[in-house]
Amino acid sequence: MANLTESRSSPAARARRTLRREEILGAAAGLFARRGFHGVSIDDIGAAVGMTGPGLYRHFSGKEAMLAEMLLGISQELLNEGSHRAVAAPDAPAALGALLRWHIDFALSQPALITVQSRELANVPEPAQRQIRRLQRLYVEEWVTVLTELFPGASQARLRAAVHAMFGLLNSTPHSADEMEPAAMAEMLYTMAHAAVVASAALPRPETR
Repeated sequence: MANLTESRSSPAARARRTLRREEILGAAAGLFARRGFHGVSIDDIGAAVGMTGPGLYRHFSGKEAMLAEMLLGISQELLNEGSHRAVAAPDAPAALGALLRWHIDFALSQPALITVQSRELANVPEPAQRQIRRLQRLYVEEWVTVLTELFPGASQARLRAAVHAMFGLLNSTPHSADEMEPAAMAEMLYTMAHAAVVASAALPRPETR
């Protein structure tokens, strides 16, 4: 029994379990994006990865747990990599460019996750939903910090609104990126998003009468 326990907890066994969980989450993301969270059953997800539905319970307690881990993962990844790239940039203009490249790369490579993130958060149980919203706010603030350096006279509210509006453009890729090569789509999105966020942040304050 000791040998069996050691085998199951070996690095190779843990790596296989991790890969299997990632495979399950990838399949679930694709199904949730196409059919909606409530339109997908445990059996559907199991069939997509060659498992029985009940066999999935060895990895996740249910659909809600899959969705929570999926959205926590995407939110943490966006924040971690975005923060890393912004800090590594030599100045604010370069930091904005790095953030844009990162988000565009993610949106183009993970359309199912982008769709699920925008549509299914309400189906995540508490407190995971609060954690996800907190990570999303922190990610927005990474952008706001960079824009504040570029436009010190702009209000935080304006910059935050500009970031959210720009996300709406970038996160439309599941619906807009089918007919173009990824590299060409990435450049078009970069040009549009950069122009939009800079123009919005740089707008003069409305005059008061």
